[in-house]
Amino acid sequence: MLLTAACPLCGRRGGPVCAPCLAVVGPPAALPPPRELDELVALLDYHAARPLVTGLKNGQRRLVLGPLADALAARLAPAPGAVVTWAPTTPARRRHRGFDQAELLARALARRWGLPCRRLLLRTAGAQSGRGRAARRQGPRFLAPGVVGAPVVLVDDVVTTGATLTAAARALRAAGAPAVTAAAIARAERPIA
Repeated sequence: MLLTAACPLCGRRGGPVCAPCLAVVGPPAALPPPRELDELVALLDYHAARPLVTGLKNGQRRLVLGPLADALAARLAPAPGAVVTWAPTTPARRRHRGFDQAELLARALARRWGLPCRRLLLRTAGAQSGRGRAARRQGPRFLAPGVVGAPVVLVDDVVTTGATLTAAARALRAAGAPAVTAAAIARAERPIA
């Protein structure tokens, strides 16, 4: 028996995520980017797209990355000479999942744009998921050990408080990045319980 992929939003078989669902979920409300970022492009409203995002992160539904990368790449035009990187997850989460979803998305976007993708950040502390909103606002800590002399596209899967992207962008700017633009699958417009 051959099983085909099913859309995590509607369950329709035939592909990893269907275009009608992406259209219905739609983008998040236009909100200012988190501190330290020049721009943030988020593809979907997190609350509507939650099954898709959690399916990628926890359900091993990596097939959704292709359609999401295609849609996100079409919405963002990186600066000339930019390098693509990601906000790395914790080592424990990477071991548990077997992958870092932000890294996979960053590599897919870099291929579509024809840009280099490099690990520029080390996460020194702080898992965000499972923490309350006040604790998430403190954010994780990152270090950018090399010199970054190019504009950066910083990729993460979900933006809730913006603390992860702010901390990552701060480290990139301290390492010399002249501009930091962020790309994410989804952004929450209201607090996550």
